[in-house]
Amino acid sequence: MNKRQLLIITLFCPLAIQALPSGKASLFTAHSAVVSEAHSLPSGGGLGRGLDTEAHSLPSGGGLGRGLDSLLTGQELSQVVVTGTRSPKLLMETPVLTQVISHADIEKTDATNIKDLLQQVMPGVEFSFAQNQMVHLNFSGFGGQSVLILVDGERLAGETMDDVDFSRLSMDNVDHIEIVKGAASALYGSNANGGVINIITKQAAKKLSASLDIRLAKHNEQRYGLALQGGGSRWSNAFNMNHTTQDNYDVHSADGAVARTITTIFGDHTWNFADKAIWQPSDKLKFTGRGGYFFREVKRSVESPECYRDFYAGGKAQWTLSDNDALEGSYSFDQYDKSTWLRRQKLDMRSYSNVQNSVRLLYNHTFGDNVLTAGADYLYDYLNNTKLDAAHRQQSIDAFAQFDWKLNRRWEFVGALRYDYFSDHHIQRVTPKFSVRHTPIDHLNVRFGYGMGFRAPTLKEKYYDFDMIGIWTITGNPLLKPEVSHNFNLSVEYVKGNYGFLLSGYCNRVTNKITSGNPYYASATETMPRLPYVNIDRLYVAGFEATARARWSCGLDARLSYAFVDEQVGHKDGQKVASPYLPARKHSLTAHADWTHRFSTLLDGMVALDGRFLSGIDNQEFKNYYKVEEGTITVHYPAYTLWKLSAQMGIGKHLKLTFAVDNLLNYRPKYYYLNSPIVDGTNVMVGCKVRL
Repeated sequence: MNKRQLLIITLFCPLAIQALPSGKASLFTAHSAVVSEAHSLPSGGGLGRGLDTEAHSLPSGGGLGRGLDSLLTGQELSQVVVTGTRSPKLLMETPVLTQVISHADIEKTDATNIKDLLQQVMPGVEFSFAQNQMVHLNFSGFGGQSVLILVDGERLAGETMDDVDFSRLSMDNVDHIEIVKGAASALYGSNANGGVINIITKQAAKKLSASLDIRLAKHNEQRYGLALQGGGSRWSNAFNMNHTTQDNYDVHSADGAVARTITTIFGDHTWNFADKAIWQPSDKLKFTGRGGYFFREVKRSVESPECYRDFYAGGKAQWTLSDNDALEGSYSFDQYDKSTWLRRQKLDMRSYSNVQNSVRLLYNHTFGDNVLTAGADYLYDYLNNTKLDAAHRQQSIDAFAQFDWKLNRRWEFVGALRYDYFSDHHIQRVTPKFSVRHTPIDHLNVRFGYGMGFRAPTLKEKYYDFDMIGIWTITGNPLLKPEVSHNFNLSVEYVKGNYGFLLSGYCNRVTNKITSGNPYYASATETMPRLPYVNIDRLYVAGFEATARARWSCGLDARLSYAFVDEQVGHKDGQKVASPYLPARKHSLTAHADWTHRFSTLLDGMVALDGRFLSGIDNQEFKNYYKVEEGTITVHYPAYTLWKLSAQMGIGKHLKLTFAVDNLLNYRPKYYYLNSPIVDGTNVMVGCKVRL
């Protein structure tokens, strides 16, 4: 942090403090998952506006706030989730185990994007680099292409390697996040065979308000956020802007590295704009419009930096037909582009464009306590790239139905069936899903489920050939078969008073897993090997998670989570495939403790400690990426532990100061491998947020 940045913080904060009015503020005013009109469960079994996946913004009030967290204690009946069944369900009563990262949890982490958040609060999640420093997700044994990420229930276009661009997913306007692990293709189709992450954004409050957020850190890291919202009795609008920047910096490995190391961490700067408008002409009709723009420039080259852009827009109409019937229709547009900016020529050379247009209809009907859900989707997928001989297009349609049968207060059953059709190579698939919830005693839920997962090969995996930074040529394969998985899961959850416990296990068998195969030379004249996309025979992923959480009246909140993941790849005829991505680390643990206290009517604070441990792992890799004929070796990636100490102070209703020491114990990897934590010592972060 330079002197200019420190001066900004020093001058800005006292000026804001002087402008604060006096008044009372409660430490418990901010509920992290407020049940909005759209989320409220109707009495007598009616749906109301239950199809809505949005959430109202947090109530205004002072201080840091506390509220519902991932394991709810005491107020669990007020949390409503929609992702697991596509209909509103109380979190403790949903037959599909759903994990919630609340707004309170997000505020405590002070995360900039989804990557920063997930790796801090969830075990079994690891982010690593590809060879070009694109970020890759391993989600309990499944890669990014097998985990469907939604924003307010909508898919995202584009990818970087095999993942979405995680820097697009800013946390500044997020109400909460719902996570369903395991196959969910019966409700969400392709790419949901490993799970679903649904990011649910805030809904604007009717009162006119604004907030400004600033954070500064090491390597000239800067984050600025602006939020404006307001409305009337029947309408509201929320606008968010976020800007981040970070410089390039060098890292140094010890001698004797046995795998490819990173020497320079490339910085970037991003701009993220989002707007959501809601008009509700009557109690039974609601319209939502949204739009946004994202830009990221990677500072890999001064003369020709890489640029990434995203444009999205959409609309949704929700109609309550009766007390027992609700209908939703939506349209979504998303375009993700990659380009190179030639500074001298002042030319923006676009090399990649993925466009998605989607239309959805969703219908819910109640029979007493039972719910029938039916829907259909149409998706037009367009891919154009300079490496393609022509643009490729694909249309897909689907139809699905689900019945939620609540036998009594102790037993509930959910069954779903879906049909998908993809125009390219005429791929068809029927996927079923079945879930059971049993409550043998009060406060205890036992859940069991089976789901078939399905992932169709993408247009990129089938047709796109591209140069992987001079190491090899990634080669598409038009003969790829779809992945099919079978997921079994079992969980036991107990929540009573201020204590909550969760134990869950799962087992997945994936056939025709799509991955990159062994490199080869297409001809004797080629100097760069080709790395083709292939189907491997099978993949086994099994594991379990355990979480304990407690909250005490003194303001202390603690959470401890452990995850075990075992990933086994099976091949025909004993063939081995050296994937560029690492398998999941078998053991991981996250720990969190925070203490909140109100010191006076104008002052409250929080101190938090977060820890994260990942075990070591062995992986088969090529001795020399540039000479693959030299064969492979076993590379050991060591275990590591990171700690973060943070503090927040709320002053009146309008000001919050933040301070954090990341990598508290000054950990530095001996070798900066692709999956090493990219830390070069302790990082101090300071910031403030002003609400007007």
